Amino acid sequence: MYTIVAINPGSTSTKVAIYNDDKVVRELTLRHSTEELAPFANVIDQFDFRKNIILNAMKEAGVKLSDIDAVIGRGGLIKPVKSGVYEVNETMIDDIRNRPVGHHASNLGALLAYDIAKEAGAKAYMADPVVVDELQDVARITGHPDIERVSIFHALNQKAMARAYAEKHGKRYEDLNLIVVHLGGGISVGAHCKGEVIDVNNALEGEGPFSPERMGGLPALAVAKWMASGKYTVEQISKFITSKGGFVAHFGTNSAMEISRRAENGDKRAALLQDAMCYNVGKAIGSMAAVLKGKVDAIILTGGIAYEKYVCDYIADMVSFIAEVVPMPGENELEALAFNALRVLEGKLSPKVYE
Repeated sequence: MYTIVAINPGSTSTKVAIYNDDKVVRELTLRHSTEELAPFANVIDQFDFRKNIILNAMKEAGVKLSDIDAVIGRGGLIKPVKSGVYEVNETMIDDIRNRPVGHHASNLGALLAYDIAKEAGAKAYMADPVVVDELQDVARITGHPDIERVSIFHALNQKAMARAYAEKHGKRYEDLNLIVVHLGGGISVGAHCKGEVIDVNNALEGEGPFSPERMGGLPALAVAKWMASGKYTVEQISKFITSKGGFVAHFGTNSAMEISRRAENGDKRAALLQDAMCYNVGKAIGSMAAVLKGKVDAIILTGGIAYEKYVCDYIADMVSFIAEVVPMPGENELEALAFNALRVLEGKLSPKVYE
């Protein structure tokens, strides 16, 4: 039996799960208040704080470091990589600390896994980070040579749900064409063609549907004028794009559930905002159907917002003519991480080398 620790750092929480093989033994959500995080200038500075909380929680749960066979963390903003499991090495650690592609709580995943695994005498891994890049070349080109489209999306959850769908139907993920939609704080819509995500919106930096936290795609000239106005700094606008847009900008909350309840209680503005988000998701799904040339086996709706029946029904009403719409709610990221580590430990998968 293998003991696996899976770590998923979020902006205000760190989720940890202990697995014995494929069975979860303990799952913990360690929440961090604004006051606790206030002393830290950036995410990386939170490393010791989060590591100590994880170790204390593991101790309280009766998990000894000597029992651990592998630690796997959610992958963050590193250089673009192919999908798969990577053993965390010094090159990856150096890139995360000194040359990150961007700043996000997920950057802590590999750092925490590496340090805790070292103390435990175990291996540290990372799987399907947000920078998984399988874009076809034509999808990278924009209307200006200085700007190229990049792949940043919920790769871990999208890949895990796509594989789960394939397994449930007795098929190989590599034989299917799927559109997978992650509905969370950010929204990503990916075209999965025979095992590769050949096109997907950059779910962090301003592409695709707006979401509870992201502004989504905007008219470029309007944004340029907004920036030139001097009303906001570049840093403030960056936060609007990545974490202070969407529901947060309109209503001051990132809770899709709260917006849904307001809509149900007769708040017309909340209802329109919710519909607009769903409408934009439907449009994005349509564009990915075109990428797959109309040959779509299923449309999968996943992420936390996929628990909202109204949202799923609205989207399905728009796009069910393309293919069956299958809600598979939840993030399932800890489970996906643990499963990937188990495949390596059992010798069913060889970890890739990050260079």
